[in-house]
Amino acid sequence: MSETVTTDPVPATPPPRERGLTRRTWTLIISFLAVAVLGLLGGFARVPYVALGPGPVYDTLGQAKGADVVSVEGQNTFPTKGTLTMTTVSLTDDVSLFGALGLWLSGRYALAPREEFFKPGESEEQVQQQNQKAFSDSQTSAEVAALHYLGYPGKVIANEITKGSPAENVIPLGARILSVNGKQVASADDVRGALENTKPGDRIDVAFEHEGTSKSTQITLGTRDDGRASGFIGILPVDRADTPFKIKISLSDVGGPSAGLMFALAIVDKLTPGELNGGQNIAGTGEIQGDGTVKPIGGIAFKMVAARESGATTFLVPAANCLDAKQQTPEGMKLVKVEKLQDAVSSLEALAAGKPTPSC
Repeated sequence: MSETVTTDPVPATPPPRERGLTRRTWTLIISFLAVAVLGLLGGFARVPYVALGPGPVYDTLGQAKGADVVSVEGQNTFPTKGTLTMTTVSLTDDVSLFGALGLWLSGRYALAPREEFFKPGESEEQVQQQNQKAFSDSQTSAEVAALHYLGYPGKVIANEITKGSPAENVIPLGARILSVNGKQVASADDVRGALENTKPGDRIDVAFEHEGTSKSTQITLGTRDDGRASGFIGILPVDRADTPFKIKISLSDVGGPSAGLMFALAIVDKLTPGELNGGQNIAGTGEIQGDGTVKPIGGIAFKMVAARESGATTFLVPAANCLDAKQQTPEGMKLVKVEKLQDAVSSLEALAAGKPTPSC
């Protein structure tokens, strides 16, 4: 009989351990670092784009920061109802990669190349100053257009004097221009028209008023830089209202010229009896010239969104913006096409009376 012998198994010799980190650990570390770098780039790296979206809205018949947006001093005004809302576009600069992606995915914003809004070498402060000047000019144009529509007289002033020009040290800055080359001046266009048949070297008479004193002087015309054959005075004539009362527009932190139409309508509404908007919530946009012409603006889609979210049901659209506006009209928004201030006033009166209006 054989004997069974039981013995303990001899353990296998373990493989030698690798010194340092394993390949798997290195893979995890590298992956983590890659994710961290990507996160830093996405969160901090700036892209050469700006984000455009719906901006704040302001009722030109109401108040902003406790003050009337449009006020008239020294003249009786009439009560108003409803709203005449001006709209804006928000511009977000210094956008990160992830920030730009998030804004775009929200559906409320669009991205545009930064160079379209900031010229090479131009600072954000310079752009802001330009926008503020455009906004200030829009207020002046709105006042001139509204008062001209209402039949108030106007005047032409020398808003700028070109350095080294024939007018320098002859016509004071801010002087009221009465006549040029024997022709009476009632608008800035009259000044340009009076020079059409002149040439450099011609001597012409210019009559002006400054600080209550009227004066007439002769000026020898110079050569224009733009290549036109007509003579050059060297003044920038602009239209201004000539009324005993003062209109004040109090609104800060807004830039650009596109509020002109709504400012003009607010002035007309306050200086005429009845409610121009029929008590409704009306919004709109449009740059306006002194003669009442309404010019196109940018960002119409974003402005309509902002208007609709504010409760407006009717939007005044510059005629040249109609095609874009029609393709992107928010639900429940009625579009009214406007070419001049007169069109806007007539359309608002028609809306109040329940009559049809020009549409895009």
